[in-house]
Amino acid sequence: MFSSSSFLFHDLSSFTNYFGTCRRLLQNIMDNSIQEGLLERKEDVNLKKRIWMESKKIWSIAFPGIVARVTSFGVIVVTQLFMGHIGVLPLAAYALEQTIFLRFVNGILIGMSSATETLCGQAYGAGQYHMMGIYLQRSWVVDGISATILLPLFIFATPILKLIGQQEAIAEEAGPISLWFIPFIYSFVFSLTIQMYLQSQMRNNIVGWLSAISFLFHLLLSWIMVIKLNLGVGGAIGAMSISSWLMIIGEFVYIFGGWCPDTWKGFTTAAFGDILPVIKLSISSGVMICLELWYTSVLVLLAGYMKNATTQISAFSICLNVSLWEFMICLGLLGAASVRVSNELGRGDAKATKFSIKVILAISICIGVFFFIMCLIFGRQIASLFTDSEEIAELVSDLSVLLAFSILFNSIQPVLSGVAVGAGLQTMVAYVNLGCYYVVGVPIGVILGYLFHLQVKGLWIGLLSGVVMQSVILSYLIWRTDWNEQVNKASERLNRWFLGPKEGDGNSDGAQEK
Repeated sequence: MFSSSSFLFHDLSSFTNYFGTCRRLLQNIMDNSIQEGLLERKEDVNLKKRIWMESKKIWSIAFPGIVARVTSFGVIVVTQLFMGHIGVLPLAAYALEQTIFLRFVNGILIGMSSATETLCGQAYGAGQYHMMGIYLQRSWVVDGISATILLPLFIFATPILKLIGQQEAIAEEAGPISLWFIPFIYSFVFSLTIQMYLQSQMRNNIVGWLSAISFLFHLLLSWIMVIKLNLGVGGAIGAMSISSWLMIIGEFVYIFGGWCPDTWKGFTTAAFGDILPVIKLSISSGVMICLELWYTSVLVLLAGYMKNATTQISAFSICLNVSLWEFMICLGLLGAASVRVSNELGRGDAKATKFSIKVILAISICIGVFFFIMCLIFGRQIASLFTDSEEIAELVSDLSVLLAFSILFNSIQPVLSGVAVGAGLQTMVAYVNLGCYYVVGVPIGVILGYLFHLQVKGLWIGLLSGVVMQSVILSYLIWRTDWNEQVNKASERLNRWFLGPKEGDGNSDGAQEK
């Protein structure tokens, strides 16, 4: 009996120990699962918070930039709108002048000004605030000389257009129009560089406000000068120049009035030092942007050799301007990408740089999808805003599907270019643009437009093919970029061009290397 009870007790004791072990094991598993779940939720919360914080930073830069670019380009589009109601020939001449010469010069100055964006952004990230005013003044010198060198394009527009085989009537009409563009050209020297200087230090709200006011003023002034006073072509383009300079005067008041105390220390002769390295970076930037903007100019030029060139140019130009107007939104994101990348590289944070790139790409793609759908829905209604010609409206409607796809891919490509600008990789992008646009896009457009008789639709397919290829290649190259290496390069660049606060003041005789 005792033996049996002892055995039972021993058996119950073993069972109890076994049960206790299982219970502890199960409790550990449950505790670990709870901890892992809490950790995952915490990581999710942290990721959402990081995305939210990064999005706020991006939009604080991008939104004023978008407003500024959309309204600035809107001044050009509104001028075209009024030109279209003056007559078909003035519309075609303006379209040719604006798309070829104005975009040619604008491309150079935007590209060269993007060097200001790179240098100011990295200087701000590194805390070298006083250098930003010096970089701004250097960009005025470089861009002002560049604009002056390019003036003969506008002075001799008619013979140049005839020389390249454009229709005589359109070339003659474009001559007087081109002279009205000269004051507008010089406004680019200041407006582009100041915008990049201000947005690099998160002060571009003033640019958005001034640009929006300028746009509204332009609408009113154009209506008065063209519709009420019947001043024709001169009234339309004159209103454009006046509105643009109004915005620049406001920016001067903001900068010189003391609202940028850390970054503007007054005019200095140090702005004339180290000009050659800035010119080198500016040329790389200029080539990168120019090859992009000239791409559409070349295709408009080719449209001028087609049958019924007046209609072809007008329709193609309307679609391009609609595409480019949406493109201005993405250029605002380009500016935000450049600032965020350059700021983080200046701070030496490669991980934050990569995270910023991912967030801004996602935002840009969402915007592109939205406008892609809008363009498909309202493709027919677009032309009625620009012209009373039923023939032009029909051709614009026929191009609306291709226009929608161009808008979609244009939402990706500028952000990738902005990343390159922020990192100072403009030369790499210039080679990509050259190959995709001029080795692939233009030849495809010519073959489809002329040999397969698709006219401007063929040209647009060529345009789209170049943009698609460029987006794919840039995506791959940026994915493969070693951002730790870019951090080191940014540090070397900043140290090489650094001036102490006393060296960079108004009494400095020139730039000295650190």
